[in-house]
Amino acid sequence: MLRSMTGYGRAEASLHQRTIVVELRSVNNRYLDCNVRLPRVYACAEEAVVSAVKAGVSRGKVDVSVTVDSSGADAVTVTLNRPVALGYYRALCELRELIPDCADDVSLSHLSRFPDVFQVEKTPENLEELTEDIRTVTQMAVEDYNAMRAREGERLAEDLLGRLDTLEAYTGQVEARSPETVAAYRQRLTERIREVLEDKQIDESRILTEAAIFADKVAVAEETVRLRSHIGQFRDMVRQGGVIGRKLDFLIQEMNRETNTTGSKCNDLALSTIVVDMKAELEKIREQVQNVE
Repeated sequence: MLRSMTGYGRAEASLHQRTIVVELRSVNNRYLDCNVRLPRVYACAEEAVVSAVKAGVSRGKVDVSVTVDSSGADAVTVTLNRPVALGYYRALCELRELIPDCADDVSLSHLSRFPDVFQVEKTPENLEELTEDIRTVTQMAVEDYNAMRAREGERLAEDLLGRLDTLEAYTGQVEARSPETVAAYRQRLTERIREVLEDKQIDESRILTEAAIFADKVAVAEETVRLRSHIGQFRDMVRQGGVIGRKLDFLIQEMNRETNTTGSKCNDLALSTIVVDMKAELEKIREQVQNVE
């Protein structure tokens, strides 16, 4: 299965009264470059996130965003600050003695309104449990992300295979046209010699020798055989799938080399036109291969 390097994936789950959301986005890159954004208090989970991404992704610049809502898991402990409460109480009693006409008495409602009478402490989170929960949701997001990349990979494979067929057809045209250029050269050479010698007898052996030398110079059989071999390997790799982006990129370079060599041997307009079309098709294939994992 062929997979694209670009994609998006998302997963959301409620685990241990926490809502965790993980999103992945990626673009093309030569190697795997994973960047994680998550709340500072949960920085301990970054390594687990990167590990989960590496398990399912081989290439690409991947940005991972993690959000955690722990409000449902928050547990607090409320304790009475005895020294502060007693201090406020004594101060209020002293105030009552100072102002005897005051109708209000010292009550709990009065004391409870003063700051620091109660101490509220949040129970520390279980970071190991939280890390595993984030890893689990990240794995779910990676699965969603890979499913999208696989769908895109199917379209890439279809496009690449179609362009390979076109390139192979151009190669067949080159192979068919090449002998015709030798025959045309021999015909032109014969006509020129006849013009020069007029009624004198033409040396057929000399013409055959010159035509053979020309045929050797413009022969592209080796190039087209290697090109067909590369096309076959390329097609097999695309059908087999996997992490093959770099291998396909190498084959593209080899196919370009054979095509350029073929072009350098052409002194025929029709062949040159075919080679230009081949180069254009190879460039389109190269651009698509940049998206393959």
